[in-house]
Amino acid sequence: MGLIDDSKRTINELEQERAVLVGLITPRQDEAKTLEYLAELEFLATTAGAETVKTFLQRVDAPNRTTYVGSGKLREIASYVDEHDVGLVIFDDDLTPKQVSNIERELKVKVLDRTTLILDIFAKRAQTANAKMQVELAQYQYLLPRLTGMWTHLERQRGGIGMRGPGEAQIETDRRIIKQKIALLKQRLADWDKQKVIQRKNRGRLTRVALVGYTNVGKSTLMNVLAKSEVFAENRLFATLDTTVRKVVIDNLPFLLTDTVGFIRKLPTHLVDSFKTTLDEVRDSDLLIHVVDISHPQFEEQIDVVTRTLQEVCDAADKPVIMVFNKTDRYAHVPKDEDDLTPRRRENIPLDELHDTWMARLSGNCVFISAKTGAGMDAFRSMLYEKARQIHAERFPYNDFLFQHYDEQ
Repeated sequence: MGLIDDSKRTINELEQERAVLVGLITPRQDEAKTLEYLAELEFLATTAGAETVKTFLQRVDAPNRTTYVGSGKLREIASYVDEHDVGLVIFDDDLTPKQVSNIERELKVKVLDRTTLILDIFAKRAQTANAKMQVELAQYQYLLPRLTGMWTHLERQRGGIGMRGPGEAQIETDRRIIKQKIALLKQRLADWDKQKVIQRKNRGRLTRVALVGYTNVGKSTLMNVLAKSEVFAENRLFATLDTTVRKVVIDNLPFLLTDTVGFIRKLPTHLVDSFKTTLDEVRDSDLLIHVVDISHPQFEEQIDVVTRTLQEVCDAADKPVIMVFNKTDRYAHVPKDEDDLTPRRRENIPLDELHDTWMARLSGNCVFISAKTGAGMDAFRSMLYEKARQIHAERFPYNDFLFQHYDEQ
């Protein structure tokens, strides 16, 4: 059975899973940051189909090597799980096989970490053969160093979130077999990449624009507005997993627009590397549109995550970028009381002030929009047209002369 075979699972089964989340407060990660990560983990769990019923926090110097949390906290979690019919416990960091085994022995329920949960969502979202191969490769690469002591508990767990992998029908425990599968998947993806390279070369002299950004910031919605297409979009993390390319025409200028998979915090590099085809679209693009959810409390950190990932994985640090602050219709501003002497928070800053700040910081290469309501879209189209035309003119000056001549007519 393939790693992403989900034929025996139903939506009702997914909705029935009740989960608790576990996170740590450490000297390197304060309580506010841990709560942010756990809020995102809850969103991931919801996307996978689970209902979060409780969150557990513990303040420690470092994760326990054998059980992640302390023994007392683990007994507290076990008591809650037993009393409230919880079948799934999700930890916000990666767990070692030893930790998983020890935790399961105490809790007697299914245990997942953040990466396993993300992989499950990827498996759920993958639609094309290429995306499915990429997910399968990421799953095998994640499992390979965790083979020792891991297969026993996998064999006991059948179905449910995180179980779209080995252990559902028969156990393929041999490390050599796993390595062979990884090699085979890499070869198949390499062949697929060669086809994609040919396709990109055959796209002619059109400027290529790629949508990038954190997951769930509205890239697919923006793609639908610009391309008048029907790319799947919803309020879920990783709603888009397959690369989508559409031809867009603004005024007299055609260009290619690519929607890519979103990034997220604590996303393992090997998982990103599995989506080489998507990242090649970013590498080969002439212009990046970095979409940001301006309504998100941690939008600046999300910007940093995307920027860092693009630099480290996509080698796209030198490409021109338009920063698009989306979801202005959802931006909540709470005016600060004049007598309040506490430092200002993001929610106390008016949208106009954010606009002026970022316009100055990015030398005007940004725009504030709502892809949902259409606010700011005319300004965005104008900026996109000018950037794309400038790139086209640098590459094909004769064609730009024709554009100017056409405009004068």
